[in-house]
Amino acid sequence: MRLAISHTTRYTFSTPVAHGLQRLRLTPLACRGQTTEFWEIELEGAQPEVSYDDENGNRVTLISFVPGAREVVIRSQGVVQTSDTAGVLGKQPGYLPLWHFTEHTALTRGGARLQALVDALPVESEDTLARLHALCALVREAVAYEPGHTDVATTAEQVLAAGRGVCQDQAHVFIGAARLLGIPARYASGYLMMDDRVEQDAGHAWAQAHVPGLGWVGFDVANAICPDARYVHLATGADYTACAPITGIRYGARDEAMHVSLAVEQQRMEQ
Repeated sequence: MRLAISHTTRYTFSTPVAHGLQRLRLTPLACRGQTTEFWEIELEGAQPEVSYDDENGNRVTLISFVPGAREVVIRSQGVVQTSDTAGVLGKQPGYLPLWHFTEHTALTRGGARLQALVDALPVESEDTLARLHALCALVREAVAYEPGHTDVATTAEQVLAAGRGVCQDQAHVFIGAARLLGIPARYASGYLMMDDRVEQDAGHAWAQAHVPGLGWVGFDVANAICPDARYVHLATGADYTACAPITGIRYGARDEAMHVSLAVEQQRMEQ
């Protein structure tokens, strides 16, 4: 599948910005099932400083704001060729050992509710993949997809208490539960081509777990499937904070407004 993506984030500041730095994880990964035909990041009110691969193997672009900027626009766009690997990515580049992904983070560390979810799994089996599919179904039952009730700081335990959240929250619950089972698990961010529309409100998130003999395998709780050719991988990490598309700091502006526009569509091959 040939997917064309255009992703624009626009910041408008109430007063001029004296200084600002941001890390962008907006470049598709080089991984099984996807190849980037071309990709570019355009900036207004900011300038690139350096690009590098982080500890997870994500491509990071560091940018700085133009002093005195009242508006900053970050536009990433390109075309990615994808194929369906049934969610199996295998081994991926990165510098972190597998045990790193069995350790809980502030967002994935659970309590009684997460433990109860794990305890509700069918009788333990040596089939890790089957257990993970069962876990995916349990998380989907426990956390209804309802936007507007959580934010980027909501923990897995808080999500289970509320019983609702978005794809980011469902991924954190899945990751936390997998880690309680001793299975390495991590967060994945990227894009998903929707079947019913091109314009979207935001990117997508799902979970990945490491299965012996297969390597990393994706699980999208929100859609109850393993990622297929409609998915584009941007970054992976222990939780959302390790692979957020844009993070950074700024000084000098009291308030800001942010607007995101995103379009993902399939490009038909010319005959």
